[in-house]
Amino acid sequence: MKVNVGSFDRTLRIIVGLVLLSMTPLISGMMANMLGMSLGSPLGNIAWIGVIPLFTALVGWCPLYSIIGIKTCKAS
Repeated sequence: MKVNVGSFDRTLRIIVGLVLLSMTPLISGMMANMLGMSLGSPLGNIAWIGVIPLFTALVGWCPLYSIIGIKTCKAS
């Protein structure tokens, strides 16, 4: 597993991940209110998708980048 995520890309992923995670209570409440669901419903926790960009930023490796052949980090 080689690093394929550069520093700018990592910073952007961390910001996006944290913003999505911080929106989890807001989105959960809105979804529950709109659809008449309980707050613990899977659809109400959609903002947890922010874990993915946060994880890929911390690890420095993106599986999608590997499949497509993209590398945003500097060559060593």
